[in-house]
Amino acid sequence: MQEDMEVALDNLIDRIVEDYSRFTKDFDQPRLERFHAGLTVKEGKKYFKIIKGDIEDDQTMVWGFVVKEDTPKFKRGDILKAAGWAAPATNKARGNILGDDYTIRWTGPEYL
Repeated sequence: MQEDMEVALDNLIDRIVEDYSRFTKDFDQPRLERFHAGLTVKEGKKYFKIIKGDIEDDQTMVWGFVVKEDTPKFKRGDILKAAGWAAPATNKARGNILGDDYTIRWTGPEYL
């Protein structure tokens, strides 16, 4: 993974946690730390899959996908909503993590 993409993915995770902390302002710090620990990035052939999990609840879900390399339809760093566990929705990018102009929620990429 190239360094700029690694930094951008770390920033994305931080922004997801930041949005969660605004949403859960009444919850305690251990819950916020558990949420942060449950966010993982899995590198695939075409995409990075952002997985959101909770050890206590024993549940995982795909937060979204990030495009690894330019394609005819998408640019490197584009954020895609999950269509399911293994694939993104390829109708439109929800932003690009290599720029600073994107909005996300802790629940997933913004809807169109």
